[in-house]
Formats: sequence, C-alpha cells, structure tokens
Amino acid sequence: MKQLLAIITTLTLVGCGPLADKATETDLLPPIFPDYTDVTVPLNIAPTNFMIEGAEAIEATFGFKEKTLTTRGSAETGIETEKWRALLHRAAGDTLKVKVYATIKGETLGYMTFNIYVSTDSIDNYLSYRRIEPGYEVWNSITIEERDITTWQTTTLADNKLCENSCMNCHTYGKNGRSFFHLRGGKGGTILNDNGRLRKIDTRTDSLFASATYGTLHPSGRYGIYSTNVIIPALHSTTTNRMEVYDTKSDLVLIDFEERTTKRIAIATGDTHLETFPTFSADGKRIIYCRAENKPLPDSLNNLRYDIVSMSFDAETGHVGTELDTLWKSAAHGASAHFPKCSPDGKWILITTTSYGTFPLWHRDADLQLINTTTGECKPLDKANSPYPDTYHSWSGNGRWITFASKRMDGMYGVPHFCRIDDEGNATKPFALPQRHASTYKNTLKSFNIPELSARKANFDAMTIEYIYHKTKAEHFTQK
Repeated sequence: MKQLLAIITTLTLVGCGPLADKATETDLLPPIFPDYTDVTVPLNIAPTNFMIEGAEAIEATFGFKEKTLTTRGSAETGIETEKWRALLHRAAGDTLKVKVYATIKGETLGYMTFNIYVSTDSIDNYLSYRRIEPGYEVWNSITIEERDITTWQTTTLADNKLCENSCMNCHTYGKNGRSFFHLRGGKGGTILNDNGRLRKIDTRTDSLFASATYGTLHPSGRYGIYSTNVIIPALHSTTTNRMEVYDTKSDLVLIDFEERTTKRIAIATGDTHLETFPTFSADGKRIIYCRAENKPLPDSLNNLRYDIVSMSFDAETGHVGTELDTLWKSAAHGASAHFPKCSPDGKWILITTTSYGTFPLWHRDADLQLINTTTGECKPLDKANSPYPDTYHSWSGNGRWITFASKRMDGMYGVPHFCRIDDEGNATKPFALPQRHASTYKNTLKSFNIPELSARKANFDAMTIEYIYHKTKAEHFTQK
C-alpha cells in the first residue's frame, strides 16, 4: 500500500459555503466525534458522519481533485450515501481531503484540512454483534443485530424479549452463508444457520458438564469445535479492572452436524488444564485453541496465563490428533492469549493479549497482536491498540480488514472499529463503525459485543428465532 504522506494532493478546500466566508482559520484539527482524521477506509464503507459537540452549525467538504461533496448541519454531518459512494470510487487508491468549519458559542472557526485514505480493497458487507449493557448484572435485554455496513440497514437477528428473556451468546459466522449462536433457556439450544435453513441443537450430553460455549465452524460446515466452560464472575476491589471472569472447568468437544454426534477430545479433556476459544485453521486441517495449567482459583488468578496451541484434524474421518504444537507460549511473553482467529490466507493468527486471565473485555491492557504462522513471530498492532480494551476481533473475507470491539471512546462501552492490515502485518489507524447519526454513540446505553464480518447475510430474523424457540424441538446429539 502506498504511504499516506506520499500521495496527499495539493487541493485546498476553502470558500466552500456560508460558514467559510466568515470563519477564522486555525491551525487545529477539528474536534470531530468519532475521530475519522487520517484513517484508511474500505471502498464500500458507509458515510463517515461525525459531530462536533456544542456546535451550533457545521459544514464539511470532502474533496478529491476537482470533485467535492459538501454537507451542512447543526452539530453533525449528514452525508448523502449515493454521492459518498461515487466519491469513494473516484478516489480509490488515493486521498480525500476534508475541510471542516463550525460555529461554537457564536464564533465560526475553520479547522486544518485532514485526510481520509480510500483503499482499493473492499470489506465484507455485513457485520453482526450483540447489543447488551456493559455490565455483569444486567443481561435481560439482549439483541443480536446484523448491519449492512455499506448502508444504514440493520436487521435484528434475535431478541431475547421474544424468548422468555433467555440469555444469548454472540452470533458467529462460518463460510458460505453459515453461522450459529447459542440461545439459552429451557427451550433454547444452539441455532445453526445454513443460508437461512435453521436447526436447533441440544449440544449437551450426559458426559459433558456444560453446553457448548465458545467455538467456530469448520470451513466445510460439517463440524464445529467448541469449549464447554464453567464460568465464574468475581469483582475487583483494588485494581483498575472492574471485574474478572474465569473458568473453573473447561474442555473441548467436536460436534459433527451431519452424524449428529459429539466427541470429547482426549488431549483437551480433564482437570489438569483449561481449554477455551477453539477455532479451525484457515485450511481446516488444524484445531487451534487457548490452553492453561489449571491452578487453584481465584487465589492464583494473577498467574493464570493461556498459551496458544494446535493439533491436527482430518475432516474426512473426523480424527483429532494426539500431539500439541505450541504456537505462542505465555511464559515467553509474560502474558495471556485469547481468541485466536486465522486470516483467510492462513498467514496470520490474530489474538488478544492481557497480563493474565481469560476474559479480556474487562482488562484495560487488552491489546491485539498478530502471530506469523510461518516464522512464529508475534507482532503487536501498535496503531490499532489503545489504553482501553481492544478485543473480540474477526477478519474480513479478503484478509485485508479486521474488526474489533474497542472501549476507547469512553472506557465503558464497546464499539466496532476497523483497520486495514497490509502484507507485513501492519495496521492502519482504526475508525469506528459509521452511523447515520454520529450522536448514536453518545446516546446509546448498550455495547456492541463480538463484531463479526461476513460477505453474506444471515437470512433470518428475530421473528423466526421466536418461533424456533417456542415451537421447535431441539435435536438431540449422541456421544461418540
């Protein structure tokens, strides 16, 4: 990718509208929210609307060569989607220059022009996430939503108010229009989606101490790899972290959706170690997960650190290997690893690291890192990380973009952010999911948890899930 500074044009945007005529020019960047200054955006992203808090009038002009797009409002912009899309395509591989004027307390100021680099790479159109209060004590109002991030269209995939206020785990995409989420409660189960064809599955058998929790689908769609966890919350009284969530017991289980069987994995079962956050490699030939020595908790919680390990998997036979390969060793890094996610080309594994523990959402030191699968080198994503938790990440299908939940806006609420990853594993400055009204993030009382990207729609909605919850009997799987 070209360096941003090497391709900035000499276009100067002045005199674009009525605010410009009476403005006093400053050498300050505009205090816009969200912060879209000097970010790199995909070719197909929705308009990057922003606001200036306390503004009485705002005017912003986006320019590329001779083409400009101007928007005016009171405290926030309202960029027209079709004109924005046309401007992005014209500027692909180059830079938009953005000039902002604002009237605040009767004074009109002209701010320094900033840049938005427009990548030639697009991003997956669809993003799912769970909307939930950012606390540990309230979970009776949860929705799972899917947003078309090229527009403002949002679909509610599931609403727990329609399902007896049952808890719902986050929605996880697989390949080729497949996805799943866990719907808890007496009539719940794992909801498996295959391009809108839904199944409700009871994943718990007599030999499992809990239902499926964290996991992903095999690229073929036939298998799922999951952890089963006994999860305990605990409150901190002296640290900057508000609370802790940890496992007292956890194993891995392989589910065959065609044969309707579950299989405990011998090397990832038992009391000596804790296993969690399993995933498949990009080619489906290995199972990758987090593994830690099972120590007496919570007294030894500060010393609980997870490695990243892998074992072989044969999709033809369903056979799981019996030898572990350590990809990332906690002792060498003095940290704990979470949520391994493989890039589509298999070159990188994206993880979150914290100083200890297994639940990074509540750790202010939660940062994103890349593991090079060829060299084993670990690369912190310095430009993507912030002083607040950055975690719950996933890849776009072309491997050029990642999304993750970040609390950088206020330290409390998780918001989807995006950044581009180049061939060397370098990240650009992240930007927040654009909203029709930039003030959305100021007014919401819910986090956007576990953002997941997909090239295809989920093809179901909350009314369908309501019917399945109340009217459909869960399929019972047997132990293999």
